[in-house]
Amino acid sequence: MTTIHEKAYAKLNISLDAAERRADGYHDMTMVMQTVTLCDDVRIDFNDTGRVQAKSNLHFVPGDERNLAVRAALQYLRSVGKEGQGMTVTLDKRVPVGAGMGGGSSDAAAVLRALNRHYACLTPAELETLSASVGSDVPFCVRGGTALATGRGEKLESLPDMPDCEFLICKPDFSVSTPELFRKLDQTGIRCHPDTVGIVEALRDGDLDRICRRMYNVFEDVDDRRLRAVKEIKGRLLDCGALGSIMTGTGSAVFGVFRRGAIPAKACEELRKEYGFCEKAECVGRLN
Repeated sequence: MTTIHEKAYAKLNISLDAAERRADGYHDMTMVMQTVTLCDDVRIDFNDTGRVQAKSNLHFVPGDERNLAVRAALQYLRSVGKEGQGMTVTLDKRVPVGAGMGGGSSDAAAVLRALNRHYACLTPAELETLSASVGSDVPFCVRGGTALATGRGEKLESLPDMPDCEFLICKPDFSVSTPELFRKLDQTGIRCHPDTVGIVEALRDGDLDRICRRMYNVFEDVDDRRLRAVKEIKGRLLDCGALGSIMTGTGSAVFGVFRRGAIPAKACEELRKEYGFCEKAECVGRLN
C-alpha cells in the first residue's frame, strides 16, 4: 500500500493580541505568526481497513478523533468523496506538547497537505477553507510562512518573510491550559496591546530590530504564578543577546530572536539542562 510523508512545522507568535470576549464566547485575535524549522514527522500509510487512526512516539497522544490529525484526515476524505479509505497516521513528535507552538494543529495541517498532494482535489484556498473546520490555528499551519492572522486565527494575510534571523526556543517543564488562560485574561483585563501595525511595517521594511522591539503577547500579563518562569526565561534569552523575547501562543514556550550566528554556543545546552527543552530554529517560508 502507498506511504506518504510530510513535515509538520511548528509556529511562533511574533505578536499576539486579543480583543474582549465576544457574545459567542470567542475572542477576536490579531497575531503575527511565523513557521519555523522545528517539526514533527508525519507518515501516512494507506490500508484497506476502512478506519483512520493515529500512532505516536508519545504514549499519551490519542489515536482516535480526539487527535486533530485524525480529524483532519476524516474531514478531507469526506470533502473529496473518499470516505472509507483506511489509513494509519504515524506522528513522530518533536514539537513539545502544550507549548503554544501549534503542535497538534501543525500535525493536522501536514496531513491535509499530504492528502491533497496525493489526491490533488482541492486548490490551496479550498484546502485552507477546509482546514478552518478542524481548528483555529490549522489554516495558518497549512499555509505557513509569515502571516497576519485575525478572527479566531483562521483569516490570513501573507506578509513578507522575516529578515534573516535565528530563534532559540525554550519550554519549562509545565504546560498551561489555553481555556484557563483565556478565563484569567477575561478576569484580569487587557492592559497593553502589541503594535501590530508597526510590526507589519517593519516586516515590509525588512527591519529586524524594529520587529523585535515591538514583539508582545497579551497573555504574559495574566496573573498566573507559573508565568514567572516565562519572565525568567525571557531574561535569560535577552542576557544571551536576543534582540527580543516573548512567550508564544498561550505558552509555556518562550523564544528569543537572534541575528544569524549570534546565539552563544553554550546557551542552548545550559537552558535545556535548567528548563527541560531548548532548541534552535530558523524561519520556514510558505508551504501551501
